[in-house]
Amino acid sequence: MGWKEAAEPVLTRMPSVVRPEGHVPFRRKLGWTAGILVLYFFLTNVPLFGLQTGGAGSDFYGQFRSILAGGQGSIMQLGIGPIVTASIVLQLLGGADLLGLDTDDPRDQVLYQGLQKLLVVVMICLTGLPMVFAGNFLPPSEALGQSLGVGVGGVRGIIFAQIFVGGVLILFMDEIVSKWGVGSGVGLFIIAGVSQQLVAGLFSWQSLGGQSGFFPTWVGIITGAVEIGSPLTPGGLSDLFLGQGQILALITTVLIFAVVVYAESVRVEIPLSHANVKGARGRFPVKLIYASVLPMILVRALQANLQFLGQILNNWWAGMPAWLGQYTQGQVTGGLFWYIAPIQSRQDWMWFLGFTSQEPTAIAIRVAIDLIFMIIGGAIFAIFWVETTGMGPEATAKQIQNSGMQIPGFRRNPQVIEKVMERYIPQVTVIGGALVGLLAVLANMLGTIGGVSGTGLLLTVSITYKLYEEIAEEQLMEMHPMMREMFNN
Repeated sequence: MGWKEAAEPVLTRMPSVVRPEGHVPFRRKLGWTAGILVLYFFLTNVPLFGLQTGGAGSDFYGQFRSILAGGQGSIMQLGIGPIVTASIVLQLLGGADLLGLDTDDPRDQVLYQGLQKLLVVVMICLTGLPMVFAGNFLPPSEALGQSLGVGVGGVRGIIFAQIFVGGVLILFMDEIVSKWGVGSGVGLFIIAGVSQQLVAGLFSWQSLGGQSGFFPTWVGIITGAVEIGSPLTPGGLSDLFLGQGQILALITTVLIFAVVVYAESVRVEIPLSHANVKGARGRFPVKLIYASVLPMILVRALQANLQFLGQILNNWWAGMPAWLGQYTQGQVTGGLFWYIAPIQSRQDWMWFLGFTSQEPTAIAIRVAIDLIFMIIGGAIFAIFWVETTGMGPEATAKQIQNSGMQIPGFRRNPQVIEKVMERYIPQVTVIGGALVGLLAVLANMLGTIGGVSGTGLLLTVSITYKLYEEIAEEQLMEMHPMMREMFNN
């Protein structure tokens, strides 16, 4: 008896959101999406009951928070972390062909979705338990433990129960958006979190880290309320571009917007014509970023999980060797875990301006490791993503065949269409995945407005662009029902 037969009774009974039976009107999709977004913002502002006075301690996710969403010390403490980590495991298992599941088979689809939910629940526990019971990430209230008669351990259990419920809620919120709304919940939550930081970084009078936003700062500079050195001196020039002036951060932010929008518009368009309707023509676009930027979340989440492991070892292993990791106030400052930590800001590598005391050789090695990890990891996860989401040459050929379309000048045969797709999709997938990885590292190195990680901003721009395209497509289908019937939408 195989694993599928043994696990089927459990996996097929996993709770799930019912799919709509027919077409969901566009306005209703927008309503579901907006409702889930409002609920997400509400839950990120609901503090965990049982934390000591002063709230949560250091953020377990740290600078990965903008990618993994959620809110420190809130019901949404875990964010999309468990969903992304479960996706990494499934991507790796599927890429190695260890699951033995055929996603074209309805039975295997149900098993795959059940396995994904089960893995998310497991990851909620594996992430939440050390977050609550190790270190100073979520310090419990001793006074509450005494008043309830359960002690500190009991309060920790109450905190864990809350973040477990939050993790399950965000799983089903993601599923509701995917089935009843527009886009995906994971993408929506990333956009929400990053947009908050970006708006604060531009307009807040008291932004992140106690520094005012870009525009209020420049109002202060112009009116003389904010003192800044002369741009003719090295110190003043540095303050203008890298300090309070934030000019380099603004340039990087605008550049990321421009590069991502341009890269999303670069595509190879394969002409299509309808086999039965004369004059009905179309194009199948193979974009430069064909696999989208979502695989990049998987790569960064893998790096984040490695850093979590380092933090847990530092908390639990008093005699951890220095070559493995050195920590100061919870931050890695040396050892293997420092070398594999991603570059997050200018402070991590600009030794020539005194931002860090690390040796230039060590910094160069760390930057090289980050580049290799992101470029190769981006390409590999892009390949896995394309194959497991039905975007590969074979799956695409079947979709074109089933829609009644064909490539002019070629026989109407799935194998023939697949061969044409194989000329473009695999190569573009690898190039696009590697390009996104390179852009993510460069954006992090230069810094952005609002303290948003370069990767987070990159993801937000690309996801927003795709969301715009999907909304435009939904409106087109709404105006022309025959097109919806043709493409089975």
